[in-house]
Amino acid sequence: MDVQVLSEPQRFSSCLDGEGSRGWKMLELTADEVLATTRSVRRRLDMEREVGEELLRECLTLALQAPTGSLRQDWHFVISNDRDQCREVGLIYQQVWTAMVTDKYLDSAVSQQGDDVAQQSWLNMMGSARHLAETFPETPAIFVPCITGRLDGADAMTQAVKWGSVIQAAWSFMLAARNRGLGTCWTTVHLQRERDVAEVLGIPFEEVQQVALSPVAYTVGTQFKPGRRKTDAEFVHFNGW
Repeated sequence: MDVQVLSEPQRFSSCLDGEGSRGWKMLELTADEVLATTRSVRRRLDMEREVGEELLRECLTLALQAPTGSLRQDWHFVISNDRDQCREVGLIYQQVWTAMVTDKYLDSAVSQQGDDVAQQSWLNMMGSARHLAETFPETPAIFVPCITGRLDGADAMTQAVKWGSVIQAAWSFMLAARNRGLGTCWTTVHLQRERDVAEVLGIPFEEVQQVALSPVAYTVGTQFKPGRRKTDAEFVHFNGW
């Protein structure tokens, strides 16, 4: 499959009428279960199993139903299940991540994570992130949400409209993927070499800005638990601050 750039809503397909695509089946999770168990999957991605175009497009069909500021839909979604392209992009991600996350960085950052439990949880997450970096070139598919135009120097309102639309759509893609047995992981470190990724995928760098990069693969097992979070008393404010 060549790189696919989709920017217009497509007619609903079998993803909305209950018909499964060949070779996979819906997990039939409730909306709450999907929301609570769509995790950043790093260690449990099946890098050997191919992810078909039809399944990716079903997730995108749902993603395009996300809210979009003033109905502008000034977003693009670049997907690829071409192994050569995925490997090139994955190698770029791997190189950026390993250059950034050094032992010195880990030693410095872990001390800022709070108590011993929080520090160990953070280290576990970073170990998972390292695994993803090491295996990213093997991913069978990638998903790159983008926006039309570049936001360098843009005012806060313009940025809020742009980011607010595409991030909701990208999250919808990830939720749809979860209910179809696929794992995803929102990452951004590749943006240090955004132009290089643009060259691999044919993205017009001067006119289109990348927002994130996610691997897309079937998960090893489909059972996931809600993630550990701080108590809401630390950051939830009702009827004022």
